[in-house]
Amino acid sequence: MVKKSKILPVVVSLVLLALLPQAAAAQEPLAGNGYSPYSLFGFGDLVRPGTAYNLSMGGIGIGDRNVRYLNFINPAAVTAREVKSFMMDFSLENRNVIYQGNAATSLSETAQGVLKSANNTFNMHHIVASLPIGSQAAFKLGIMPFSTVSYAFQADETSDALIAEAGDIRYTKEGAGGLYQAFLGTGVTLWKRLSLGADLDYYFGKIDRTSTATFRNNSSYRSIQSGWGYNVSCFGGKVGLQYQQPLSGALSAVVGATYGFSARLRGSEQRYAYGKTSSMTDTIINRKSSLENYRVPAELGAGLTLRYGEQWMVGFDYTRQDWTGLTFGGYPGIDFQTGLAQSFRAGFEITPNRYDVRHWMRRLTWRGGAYREYSHLFLNGSQVAATGVTLGLGIPVFRYYNSINLSVDIGQRGTLDSNLVRERYFLFTISFNLHDIWFIPTLYN
Repeated sequence: MVKKSKILPVVVSLVLLALLPQAAAAQEPLAGNGYSPYSLFGFGDLVRPGTAYNLSMGGIGIGDRNVRYLNFINPAAVTAREVKSFMMDFSLENRNVIYQGNAATSLSETAQGVLKSANNTFNMHHIVASLPIGSQAAFKLGIMPFSTVSYAFQADETSDALIAEAGDIRYTKEGAGGLYQAFLGTGVTLWKRLSLGADLDYYFGKIDRTSTATFRNNSSYRSIQSGWGYNVSCFGGKVGLQYQQPLSGALSAVVGATYGFSARLRGSEQRYAYGKTSSMTDTIINRKSSLENYRVPAELGAGLTLRYGEQWMVGFDYTRQDWTGLTFGGYPGIDFQTGLAQSFRAGFEITPNRYDVRHWMRRLTWRGGAYREYSHLFLNGSQVAATGVTLGLGIPVFRYYNSINLSVDIGQRGTLDSNLVRERYFLFTISFNLHDIWFIPTLYN
């Protein structure tokens, strides 16, 4: 007959292994670690595309054509340029986020408290360059993050029965990694008004999610570390069109549309679990398999802008992406589903007098916008949504169309209702827009 003292640690270990993914029910952020609770799910936080020029106007760009700036939101916009011009844009982003959520402060389900944390990060957002192909066509290439995974939580066991038997137990959940999107695109203008473009996208990256149960003062129990590791890559594509219609005088309108093709992710998924003591590590599970039912769904977008010469522009964008039915493993005990994602964006820019030689301030471009996003995440039956306002400034530098563009995004994602987490954020983006004229032969007398 097996003694109770030997079988109980095994039973407790197996129970903890099954319950680890549910630790989110009573999580606290690890001090000093950057995290976002919503990057726990799916591919993580999806990164908004666009340069500081786009982001400062609420993120619009599907219907925008501006020869001064690279706009890679719509593949057709690459043709908006001066002939023989080289264009490049790279951007840095600073994120400052305050998180707040409800959490049980005692064994009573009705006793509620508030958890707060803050985080700030500084990273490169994108780099993209473009060259002309003749007088009516151009191509571009670039890279930017598609999604980011970064979170770290901890919670201590509160069950008196488990603490009496096994001592203090601490649970931690951590995630790191993300996906990148490299793209190569080309576009052409036909009949001076209709522009068509297409991008070839390549998604790649690694994501690692771990859960750990540590027995802090009882050496007879093994600590358990389990998790999932993803190594993914795939090709995708996107097409776009823009039609420019002169109205009266310097006033013109541009209608744009984009369609991003569904892309099925290829790669491997590793499920692992280890039992650890101070002197040895035992493998409980170490299984690698091909990815199943992981894909980036198709996306449809439409946009409209009105532009008056180089003085002002207003625009509106709408996008939709149906994630319904797309499942992600590894969330037992958490009410998580995917659904239809939509976004509504509006923005404007004003330049008092771009060619004023006496008053430099009048040559600055002022921008603003707003957006409402409904993400693909449904938690506890509620869709996670974000609302924000944006402001921006374009500063001309040196010659041609070189400029420094600043963007500020102030918004909120999530809510304290339905046991969700509320994120209030301040995002600062700076883009360096470089412009030069190439392919001009040198003249000699």
